[in-house]
Amino acid sequence: MPEAGEKESRAQSYSRIKYSLAACDIFYSLALLVIFLISGFSKMLALNLSAVSQSSYFIVPAYLFIVSLGFYILNFPLNLYQSYILEHKFSLTNQKISNWALDQLKSQILSFIFILILVSAFYAILKAFPRYWWFMVSAFWITFSIGIAKILPVLIIPLFFKYKKVDDEALRERVIALARKMQVKILDVFEIDFSKKTLKANAAFVGLGGTRRVLLADTLRNKYTHDEIEIILAHEFAHYKLKHLIKMVLVNSVVTFALFYLIFRTSGWALNIFELSSLSDIAALPLAFLYFSLFGLIIQPLSNFISRAFESDADRLSIQFTGNKTAFVSAMNKLADQNLADRSPHPLIKLFFFDHPPIDERLKLAEKVN
Repeated sequence: MPEAGEKESRAQSYSRIKYSLAACDIFYSLALLVIFLISGFSKMLALNLSAVSQSSYFIVPAYLFIVSLGFYILNFPLNLYQSYILEHKFSLTNQKISNWALDQLKSQILSFIFILILVSAFYAILKAFPRYWWFMVSAFWITFSIGIAKILPVLIIPLFFKYKKVDDEALRERVIALARKMQVKILDVFEIDFSKKTLKANAAFVGLGGTRRVLLADTLRNKYTHDEIEIILAHEFAHYKLKHLIKMVLVNSVVTFALFYLIFRTSGWALNIFELSSLSDIAALPLAFLYFSLFGLIIQPLSNFISRAFESDADRLSIQFTGNKTAFVSAMNKLADQNLADRSPHPLIKLFFFDHPPIDERLKLAEKVN
């Protein structure tokens, strides 16, 4: 078994590579979008598709498919290293390349369907409401994201994981009792076969309304005590009790409205830069993606700050509800070791990449909870 110093060294090495690759991915994607626009390839593609058919029912899906495929191919080496080679290098997965490829295919198909729905709605609303499209598009995108959250556990997760009801009846009853104590309604407690894809541990409280349920990774259920699992789920339930989910929907809604209003007010100027005729032209779609990428990058530190504040509140409430500070500390240390977490990252890394407080901060917070 690796010594503490060796574990910390491996975690720091893993984190350093992971964050470097993530930064490269961001700037590489931005560069591809800019090149795609200034090269004139976007306009050429739109013109060629228009020559085949003038119908938006053909042009939008065809354009989006070709662009998505091109970006995936260009990004494939980085994607392969990030999600497969690196994870194997640090012994964080036993997944076979064939299973990884199948997951990639399913992810791309799902992403294409979702983006096609959103983009099609964007163009339809843009034409129908030229003055207020930004408001209508924002409302549609927000509603769509809430709908996805509702169907996530019943339609999407089963495409990637198999899950069943937890067969440890004592654990199941304990989790249900905790949910009742914290006034959280859940359908049931399920175990998912996380180990087929990753050796990292996780737990989640997913779904909305009647689809709300607890998901425990088998990598967590098999290696953690009931006390540790309880404190981890108490943290997840605390998010619900503190209305963090509603607050995040409101925050994301404000961000969505702000982004589309920004596009509405400044797109004329941006279109001139890339010599594009109109935002309603499919050739300008990469410009919209460029807005999303840049705006997301700019607000990421603020978004992470809000998320970390919510996570700290959930940590505090979970300890207060269970009264088990010891289990919290042991669970955090186990998760840090198993997931090769960076316990104390550089402030800039924390600013841009951490939506949870680093482990060392969470442990310090636990010491202060009465």
